[in-house]
Amino acid sequence: MVEGHALRRVSNPRPDPADPIIDIPSTPPAKQQPLLQSAATSTSSSAATTAGFILSWYFSNIGVLLLNKYLLSIYGYRFPIFLTAIHMLSCSLYSFAAVRWLRLVQPQCISSQRQFMKIAFLSSIFCLSVVCGNTSLRYIPVSFNQAIGATTPFFTAAFALLITFRTEPAMVYISLLPVVLGIVVASNSEPLFHPFGFMVCLASTAGRALKSVVQGLLLTSEAEKLNSMNLLLYMAPIAATILFPLSLWYEPGVVNVTLANVQADPKFGLLLLANGTVAYLVNLTNFLVTRHTSALTLQVLGNAKAAVAAFVSVLIFKNPVTTTGVVGFGITVSGVVLYSEAKKRSKVSSSS
Repeated sequence: MVEGHALRRVSNPRPDPADPIIDIPSTPPAKQQPLLQSAATSTSSSAATTAGFILSWYFSNIGVLLLNKYLLSIYGYRFPIFLTAIHMLSCSLYSFAAVRWLRLVQPQCISSQRQFMKIAFLSSIFCLSVVCGNTSLRYIPVSFNQAIGATTPFFTAAFALLITFRTEPAMVYISLLPVVLGIVVASNSEPLFHPFGFMVCLASTAGRALKSVVQGLLLTSEAEKLNSMNLLLYMAPIAATILFPLSLWYEPGVVNVTLANVQADPKFGLLLLANGTVAYLVNLTNFLVTRHTSALTLQVLGNAKAAVAAFVSVLIFKNPVTTTGVVGFGITVSGVVLYSEAKKRSKVSSSS
């Protein structure tokens, strides 16, 4: 009983005048609690912003593909090098405005002549990839172009092994088998298969993979690292400088034909302007999506983008497709998804 009495006294002790008095404020009414509401509003606003960037990235990627296909194949403007040069000129002007005027990112300067030469080398690879990709659209449909483009991970792994001697876990290489198998199946059943179009599209895909490997190899030091917006700011003018003379030599009469088309059909000039603008938006939205999500999320979205672009192109251009071709494309995309998952697991296991 004495013990229980002591416990009751401890559970309800008398106040000691020497103890400080802690003033606990009363809970304000609902009208005075804006924090939760503002946090929820901020979260929903951030999610809406990210979703807007993702949709913009999808529309710009698919838009530039469809515009290129329309100009090069349907409209009959058969100058892919000059069209790519217009893209690079547009990217140069828009990049300068975005980085130097609007300050969307912190401007970065080229630190040395050696770094400039590395960027020029990357620009050459970039030119090869984009020109080949645009050229392929003259001969093959967008859906088949996207199916071939989905094999980029295969070429990336191959170039990484050949150039950097970096090996991947066995599961990464195994996941590449359906990537190659799918494109073989799709090629054999493609109604509009064109050998030259297939080869230049394959070259474009290989060039894109080579650029990513070389970029990681050349610009690895902290002094040379450039974010994608600043890198585009320096690469695009170099690419335009390479492409315009090449176009004048390889595509004679391109300037006269372009001016004649603009005079005969003012909408053609608007199409070229829209094409160059959307080409820049591809790079801008790519950067924004990566900034607000992650590189892995962008890779996953890219896998889905290829399928969406192929579906939209079939709806617009009515190019014939076969069930076997669709199955082959599906196998390739599934292989890319498996590759992404295998890469993610290999990074987790290597870091742990």
